Amino acid sequence: MQKEAATFSVPYLQVLDEHGALDRKFDPRMPDDKALELYKWMVYAREADDRMLKLQRQGRLGTFPPCIGQEAAHCAPALAMRESDWFAGAFREAGARMMRGEPYRNLLLYYNGWEEGNVNPASPRTLPIYVIIASQLLHATGIAYAMRYKGEKDTCAVAFIGDGGTSEGDFHEALNFASVWKVPVIFIVQNNQWAISVPLKKQTASRTIAQKAIAYDVPGIQVDGNDPLAMWKVTNEALERGRKGEGPTLIEAVTYRLKMHTTADDDTKYRPKEEVEPWWKRDPLIRFKAYLESKKLWDDSKETKLWEEAKAYVSAEVEEFERVQKSGEFKPDEPFKHLYGTQHTVIEQQHAEFRRLNGLS
Repeated sequence: MQKEAATFSVPYLQVLDEHGALDRKFDPRMPDDKALELYKWMVYAREADDRMLKLQRQGRLGTFPPCIGQEAAHCAPALAMRESDWFAGAFREAGARMMRGEPYRNLLLYYNGWEEGNVNPASPRTLPIYVIIASQLLHATGIAYAMRYKGEKDTCAVAFIGDGGTSEGDFHEALNFASVWKVPVIFIVQNNQWAISVPLKKQTASRTIAQKAIAYDVPGIQVDGNDPLAMWKVTNEALERGRKGEGPTLIEAVTYRLKMHTTADDDTKYRPKEEVEPWWKRDPLIRFKAYLESKKLWDDSKETKLWEEAKAYVSAEVEEFERVQKSGEFKPDEPFKHLYGTQHTVIEQQHAEFRRLNGLS
């Protein structure tokens, strides 16, 4: 006997097209105040990235990963989240971090080598930046399990990762355990088409990343990641499922990294201009601005004012970041004291040498 054991499909959602036109059938009816708040933080994220790029080129900031072009993929989910939810980001979610109360100066400190940039008392459920690829997914799954164990029924964990991270074993382990335990965790894959200089087609033979959810019996959906309304809608639905005790969700946000992977690489060496240029026309800021204008919520004077406010905020944070750096408030040898829970002779020797070489002793 032979029969079909199961059939599967991968849904795709787009609510706003590239010109900001609304598909009313799937309109999530985002409140006007929420829409304006979302656009504000997307603009702040863009301005923050632009300023960081200038600082890095001036030698005033270390290597960092721009999120230009991916603002909708992380800002819209952050808007859907509650303060009590856990945020486990990777390293390309600057806008979402600011939305959750993390000062922009923290990112500047972190990317200039100060671990103190990961201290965020304003939002204790926003986890530090993760550079070890996909490790945050396991942590988010564990946190979601702990929340359920403690009886926090209305709280979810939301983890972000890039398309390259789906090649890591941690990605599959996290989905497997999240599904088995039916814990309230949402995995958002920002599929920006490139993992450093490796294109998606060399990461996976799967036609979508969303279909990877099928292996673990987890709901998966592919979304236009440059569409803020679609991202807000699917994240809300996933959060609702999690709060009801229905388990995890995998969201593939199809977007594009418009700049380099980090400022340490030159993206023109591995991808042609002809590939990048069309994606600038799909810019999530342009799309959402057109939508706001169509609703009579936005005009040129508001646009000018918002960018002025964003520039003022970023400039003030840069000034504070550089003041703190010069103040001696952070000790450059502090990491030596926290590397291990107990003292080790070799580490003490290295600490002493570091202090001697840097004129600290």
